[in-house]
Amino acid sequence: MKRLWIVGIIFVLAFSASFSWAQKSVRISIVTGGTGGVYYPLGGGMANIISKYIPYVEATAEVTTASVDNCLLVGRGSADVAFTMADTAWDAYMGVGKAFKEKMPLRAMAVFYPNNMHVVTLQGKRIEKMADLKGRRVSTGAPGSGTEIVALRILEAYGFNPDKDVSRDKLGASESAGALKDGKIDAYFWVGGLPTASVMDLAATPGTKIKLIGHADAVLKMREKYGPLYAKGVIPAKTYSGQDGDVPIVVLWNLLVCNENMKENLVYDILKTIFDHKPELVAVHSDARYLSLDPQTTGGSPIPFHPGAVKFFKEKGVKM
Repeated sequence: MKRLWIVGIIFVLAFSASFSWAQKSVRISIVTGGTGGVYYPLGGGMANIISKYIPYVEATAEVTTASVDNCLLVGRGSADVAFTMADTAWDAYMGVGKAFKEKMPLRAMAVFYPNNMHVVTLQGKRIEKMADLKGRRVSTGAPGSGTEIVALRILEAYGFNPDKDVSRDKLGASESAGALKDGKIDAYFWVGGLPTASVMDLAATPGTKIKLIGHADAVLKMREKYGPLYAKGVIPAKTYSGQDGDVPIVVLWNLLVCNENMKENLVYDILKTIFDHKPELVAVHSDARYLSLDPQTTGGSPIPFHPGAVKFFKEKGVKM
């Protein structure tokens, strides 16, 4: 009898240990962007929520140079979930452009939040409009970033040859802000949420007054060449310290994407969890407030949705 009791205890302990291991039997990486942007804090917030509420998943967020590299990492199976801009996702899915030599097997999980292009300079630089960038030293974003893709397309829409008409630096958000503050560049491009931490920090620097350059006129030519990925938007006045008026800009949507081979139930569980716990994500960054059902069917994603995402959104009444 005693032996049976001991065997029973061993069985329970073994089962408990096995169950505990099974709880975190899936490890996923979420690739984000640089520390000065919005992808990074949102990715970290998502990883925490997923790990907290999905019993069998442990998620981590990874720093990257953002959209292009993220699509390559997920497409090649080196990462699981990625933040990316819609235009970069389309290039990756189609296998076009300099960065993508082959089609990436990507699928959309969700249309997340609108991405706002910033063209940032400082008062006193004598840059009042896009044409004034000619001959200047300008950062167009880190290599392998979505910022770089959109920046080059905007310059092209204004008639610039990006390799000849400006002196290009290729810096991330925080590095660009630091270089502008130190007088090493005259302006920089950054596409991200509102507000973006690096732009906020620059604007709050004593003795510094930022100037945001309007560029919404580029949208028509960009849509003519690259399709209906871009729209006109506005950075509202007072978004940043010293910003006195609304600034007309180029906007496109950010997506969450995964590999087409990700398991349907995992995609479903991830989406259910981040939608169910959206307030916790909003507490990490205010741009999470845009996560909703409406953008999923309004053309925000140029690539097909993953079956797990289709299942989730259909259950929510979205016509996919």
